[in-house]
Amino acid sequence: MSPRVLYQTHATHMFGGMGEIPRFGVLAVSSPDPVLSVVAPLGLAASVGTSLVIDMAGGLSLASGRTLADLVADGPRLDELSPGRQGVAVLAGGPVQTVDAIAIIEQLAARWPAVVVRVSRDEWPGSTVPVEPLYPGWLAPPDRGAAVWQPVGSGARPPGPGPVLPRLRARTTRQLLGGHLPSRSRWISAWRQVWRLPWA
Repeated sequence: MSPRVLYQTHATHMFGGMGEIPRFGVLAVSSPDPVLSVVAPLGLAASVGTSLVIDMAGGLSLASGRTLADLVADGPRLDELSPGRQGVAVLAGGPVQTVDAIAIIEQLAARWPAVVVRVSRDEWPGSTVPVEPLYPGWLAPPDRGAAVWQPVGSGARPPGPGPVLPRLRARTTRQLLGGHLPSRSRWISAWRQVWRLPWA
């Protein structure tokens, strides 16, 4: 079974005839917030239209079918090397060490327009986007390095450089957690700028 694809109902056509596909590369995403750790990788992936999310952190119930561990053990099938339709595909990591999966992830990244790797902190050797909740008042995080900031409440200023996302609406969260991509979302659109920033 191929990775599950989350797609908008108006964009279910096959890839054939789509013309030149822009390439975005590979970015990992981590967040200390349990909700952001799930929706942030999906938002980053959805912002470019067609992409693959690999769940190395585990626990993402949207993933189904073969896992990255299966691809490492058996090799990827032809239909897993590139997207068959427009949308966000989700692939579970499975029981595999990151170091053992790098070669397969690079192979997938050569054919997918974008690859987003959902990770826990400090487990990915490549570019990683930290996503931090931005609380107001005394709950605000201390000064720190670059991150993507998600306001929780109002009036808080980011304590470091990086984009501040629009408000994350409850409906958008429910749709993403339910395996659906919103047809229009300012929050998802705001993620596109993240691909252009130099993450360490």
